[in-house]
Amino acid sequence: MVREIYRGHEIAAHTLTHPNLTTLPPEKIVEQVEGDRLALSELAGYEVTGFAYPCGGINSNKAVADIIKNKTGVTFARNITNSFNFDLPRDLYLLRPTASLTKNKSKLLDLCEQFLKSQSETTQLFYIWGHSYELDIDNSWDYFESICKMLSGKDDIYYSTNTEALNYIKSI
Repeated sequence: MVREIYRGHEIAAHTLTHPNLTTLPPEKIVEQVEGDRLALSELAGYEVTGFAYPCGGINSNKAVADIIKNKTGVTFARNITNSFNFDLPRDLYLLRPTASLTKNKSKLLDLCEQFLKSQSETTQLFYIWGHSYELDIDNSWDYFESICKMLSGKDDIYYSTNTEALNYIKSI
């Protein structure tokens, strides 16, 4: 049933039990991340390679990122520390998204307008993250739809999954 429900969506690992990874020894970090990644891969029917740090920013430091990079099948890991810019990430294991979908809604609307007006000669990444349940909590589905409409259908924007975008970034 999971395969059918999430067909066409990209699934990312998030750990088995949502611990603070910065407090764990390396072998437990690997167990938490890789255990979840492998279980989700089995459920999804494809290899899950993305990761979202649990517990917010406190779980993403260089030591944890290096363990994930070198000891798991994860190819990128996102935290929740918003960059509020469109610069390409330098470290795909400490990936900072542009902005949250539901936190600071007016800031996100401003960023959408800024991104659409940008005349940059270099590749940019507008990375919005969020939890779908947050849209239910404050009844923000119309807001989300307005963001999608604002950004959709543009010939000069490449729309992609995390993996597609980050594989492209790795290639340049």
